[in-house]
Amino acid sequence: GVLERTPPELASDIADRGIVLTGGGSLLQGLEQLIESKTGISVVTADDALTCVAIGTGKYVEYLASIKPNHFL
Repeated sequence: GVLERTPPELASDIADRGIVLTGGGSLLQGLEQLIESKTGISVVTADDALTCVAIGTGKYVEYLASIKPNHFL
């Protein structure tokens, strides 16, 4: 499976901290429980699953612009 092909340091973080689901698909009823039962890893859905990816991407773009001011021009 995917976790077997994941780099060890990332797999360790996932095992320790769990999986956070984001996006509209994460709101499917029973998805958390299904993934948890198949992987044995704790799974939660982000508080604002529908917008958190867009917000995070925007913050990262702002960060990149601050370290490389003309990168997007």
